Amino acid sequence: MSKFAIIETGGKQYKVAPGTALTVEKLPETKGSALKFDRVLLVADGERVEMGAPYIKGAHVEGKVVDEERGERKIVFRYHSKTRYRKLKTHRQKYTKVEITKI
Repeated sequence: MSKFAIIETGGKQYKVAPGTALTVEKLPETKGSALKFDRVLLVADGERVEMGAPYIKGAHVEGKVVDEERGERKIVFRYHSKTRYRKLKTHRQKYTKVEITKI
């Protein structure tokens, strides 16, 4: 069993291991900069498992920003029947692609 951790960022939880890449909600860091995730919920290393309540004190996961991208286009269509009310809007969520370097 390899070493992994569960972190929280952007209101979501992610299972990460060293060398994995994940896409998270937009972060203020720029491409190529280092990141440090302090909200670590669980760390597992072989047989040893450490859980937080809710977070593990002193634990952190390090990573680096690989890329910034935008998601697929979402259609927001508002419609009222019998009143000729129709509005069409679109939205593209911004994401940050992160590569985990160290737990």
